Amino acid sequence: MLLYHFSENPNIDVFKPRLSKSHPHLKPVIWAINEKNSLHYYLPRDCPRVIYWKSERTNKKDLKQFFGSSAVDKIIVVENQWLDRIRNVELYKYTFDEKTFELFNEAETAGYYISYKEVVPVKVEQIKDIIGELLISNIELRFTPDLHPIRNRVISSTVDFSIIRFRNAKKHIGKRTVIS
Repeated sequence: MLLYHFSENPNIDVFKPRLSKSHPHLKPVIWAINEKNSLHYYLPRDCPRVIYWKSERTNKKDLKQFFGSSAVDKIIVVENQWLDRIRNVELYKYTFDEKTFELFNEAETAGYYISYKEVVPVKVEQIKDIIGELLISNIELRFTPDLHPIRNRVISSTVDFSIIRFRNAKKHIGKRTVIS
C-alpha cells in the first residue's frame, strides 16, 4: 500500500514529525492519506472543504437529500472564493511507503495514517490540473458562497464525511457571511 502527502512545496527531501494543531494530544507526527481518500487533498492546503460520501450506514433519507440528483458516491464542496487559487496553485503529491505508518484510529473511514519517524518520499509529482484530476475521478466538485449550511447538514446526517481546514472558512453570522 502506498500513502500520500500533499504540499505546495516541491522540495521536501525528508519529512520530519511535527506537532499537530488539530490533534494537540499527539506526539509529533507525519500525516499521510491512503489512495482511496487522497482526492480530499487535491486542493490548496488552506482551502476549507466539506467532503461527504455514501457508506453502508447512510440511510435512504440522507441518500436522497445528499445524492438524489447525483450519479457519484463522493462530493467535495468548497467556497466560491477559492476557485482562482485552485486553478493556479502548484500542488505536489508525495508518495510514501507504508512501513513506518500506522492507521490513525480516530479517523478510520477518512484514511489517515501517521508516522512518528522521519520519512523519505519514494516519489514526488506535480498535479498540473487539479480540477481535471478531481472530475475524472468520479466525484462532484461543488462551489458555494458559504460552507456552513452544508457542514451543519452533513455532521448531523448518516453520510461519512471529512471536514478539512474549516477554520479558514468564511465566518457565518446569522444570515450574513463575513470574509475574514
